[in-house]
Amino acid sequence: MQITNSEWKIINLLWQKPMTIMQLTKALYDETKWTKYTVITLLKRMLEKGTVHYVEEGRTKTFYPDVTRENAEYEESKELLDKAFNGRVSLMIDTLVKKEMVDDREIDEICKLLNLKKK
Repeated sequence: MQITNSEWKIINLLWQKPMTIMQLTKALYDETKWTKYTVITLLKRMLEKGTVHYVEEGRTKTFYPDVTRENAEYEESKELLDKAFNGRVSLMIDTLVKKEMVDDREIDEICKLLNLKKK
């Protein structure tokens, strides 16, 4: 499952609460300037991928996520690691540290996580 940047905007809202097309359009408009037709197109793609479903109530469709945040983050992380770092977390962390994209607090958190896993 590959979620595009545009689809991430929608699924992030749906993880907060189920929404209709109009609610999604309104929530996204200031940031994206998307019309309801753009939102409908994205939702159709997401339906085909199985990342969302809807419940029809009269003429209104309320959309729900069909993928958990945890699973989506895992898939996205795995794809990034495979594509950019040959599947090696250590190469990614090395790059982040060298480019000063993590601060000392984050490095401490990573070390704690690794030490817990090691035990």
